[in-house]
Amino acid sequence: MFPIFENSENIRINLDEINDFSGEVHLKREDELHPHVSGNKFRKLKYNIHLASIQEKKTLLTFGGTFSNHIAAVAAAGKAANLNTVGIIRGDELKNDYKNNPTLQFAEQCGMQFEFVSREAYRQKDSTTFQQQLLRKYPHCYLLPEGGTNELAVRGCKEIITADDAAFNFICTPVGTGGTLAGLVAASKNHQTVIGYSALKGTFQHTEISKYTSKSNYTIKDAYCFGGYAKIDSQLVRFMNSFKEQTGVLLDPVYTAKMLFGIVRDIKTGYFPENSRILAIHTGGLQGISGMNQRLKQKKLPQIHT
Repeated sequence: MFPIFENSENIRINLDEINDFSGEVHLKREDELHPHVSGNKFRKLKYNIHLASIQEKKTLLTFGGTFSNHIAAVAAAGKAANLNTVGIIRGDELKNDYKNNPTLQFAEQCGMQFEFVSREAYRQKDSTTFQQQLLRKYPHCYLLPEGGTNELAVRGCKEIITADDAAFNFICTPVGTGGTLAGLVAASKNHQTVIGYSALKGTFQHTEISKYTSKSNYTIKDAYCFGGYAKIDSQLVRFMNSFKEQTGVLLDPVYTAKMLFGIVRDIKTGYFPENSRILAIHTGGLQGISGMNQRLKQKKLPQIHT
């Protein structure tokens, strides 16, 4: 049965680059919540799967790209909850050429059925017409949006913050669709500032966050997105490898590594006041490292050490 409640450990981070910082940086190990449904994906899915079970749905249906953490997590969660899973995958050219993709291999091993659609069709995924077609084809499915963000997902993400975390005055998280950030802002205390480090260009997530909370004690930064979603370079790889060597913690290249890189740079440039207590959220996503290393090898760039 898919678990409903879990808590994660906070650990203090000590890095050579910030050893003269008067404050403290702690990392909440959400990546350790579940071996395959880790981090914010665990939080986003647990109440949705609970509702799907109550509604006696037989299938979870969702959307994603070829290296999507969300696709991998839904596949694993569906297997754990004894539900069928369907992934609508962006890129119909991949239909006959996905067997070497570690994310889709894993999802398929978990029992996920794929439908590969053109990028043009994929852009219509949120339209009523497109979704009605899917519901006719899969009449007993529970529909999950790309990235997993909805009201129940935000409810789950609120639970990342516990009573003990009131001791921190800054809460930092990676940002994709904005659901995790929305949950953290909604759960934060008045004395806390929540900082979202966007993995994408732009700060468009404000619109999404306003759907779930009226609080304004947050900011979104895209200065450390490294050019956009899933884009990294040798500098970020070196940072990840150094972080792993110094702390023993593996970061994912799409989200958490960019956040930690940003936090370190912001500490060094004086963004955080003296004696700040910073809590950073490790949102999981480690399954994507194999695929990213494939890309890095093709580009003759350094590999992420695991």
